[in-house]
Amino acid sequence: MLYHLLYPLHDRFSGFNVFRYITFRSAGAVLTALLVTFVLGPSMIAWLRRLKVGQHVRNDGPQTHLAKQGTPTMGGLLIVAALVSSVLLWSDLRNKYVWVVLFATLAFGGIGFWDDYLKVVKKRSTGLRAIQKFGLQIIASAVIGFFLYYNPGDPNSTSLSLPFLKRIFLDLGWFYIPFVIIVIVGSSNAVNLTDGLDGLAIGLVGIAATANAVIVYLGGNKIIAEYLKILYIPGSGELTIFCGALLGASLGFLWYNAHPAEVFMGDVGSLSLGGALGTLGVVTKHELILVIVGGIFVIETISVILQVGSYKLTGKRIFRMAPIHHHFEQIGWPESKVITRFWIIGIILALVSIATLKLR
Repeated sequence: MLYHLLYPLHDRFSGFNVFRYITFRSAGAVLTALLVTFVLGPSMIAWLRRLKVGQHVRNDGPQTHLAKQGTPTMGGLLIVAALVSSVLLWSDLRNKYVWVVLFATLAFGGIGFWDDYLKVVKKRSTGLRAIQKFGLQIIASAVIGFFLYYNPGDPNSTSLSLPFLKRIFLDLGWFYIPFVIIVIVGSSNAVNLTDGLDGLAIGLVGIAATANAVIVYLGGNKIIAEYLKILYIPGSGELTIFCGALLGASLGFLWYNAHPAEVFMGDVGSLSLGGALGTLGVVTKHELILVIVGGIFVIETISVILQVGSYKLTGKRIFRMAPIHHHFEQIGWPESKVITRFWIIGIILALVSIATLKLR
């Protein structure tokens, strides 16, 4: 919005020329999203407390978590509000990719909101049925997949880039649409599974947003993309602003979600953030790098799959508790240590993901 209002004035006042630069508007998006969370955070937390939408805590988990019983959830509404408002304020709203990622954020956020509403307001412990939850996620992802598949502005719409390999791309053809569904649905639920400790998921999302900002900016710059031998996606550089807003919203929410948490994001937050990260990956053709950037999310998901599979096949559990962050709590690690160490690993993986752009 500011881009459309103020950049046209650069002919009269040269200072407004800064609005043409993605880097300037990305910095503005970070600060705006951060400011929105600081302004709205206290009142939203108080509102959630009045609604008595408290988190239910399992009795069979770490006993230290019992003190969290009743902590307001659905704080993801604050994240989505800060993220969307900042993106709308600083982005070029003629850019189709901005609307694709916003659609993913709001669609998956809506699914998460419905699930949270059934759990904490209607007191239905299971929330949405699995078939409903995954069905809606698949439909939303399929819409994105079809749009990108028939995207006339991208000659490489069905291509898959491979980390560490120069100029080698796989054309997925019609399989691109189910591939997009797998990536986005998988990413959304991976973040959801990771959201079990104070600040863990939102901190990792902030790290992933920072790495994605670098990757998106480089891939959206024709000269740099040709130099690094990565796919150039015209117009995708504008998503750097989305990544900046995502970073700002993450940092702002972490202010309230850091241990001991004043509010939890709920499914409305985790599903929307995961859907956004997955969509960033498919739009920029860095789906496999997304696996590296979100390595902790992947590990958390695999730990659940292994735990469930092992128990059903052998009757034995591999971990003391899944997802794996609870396993480390059960063996004696304090919650804050688990969070900090997972963040450190997340930062390392983010650096590795950026390094793959050069090692091609």
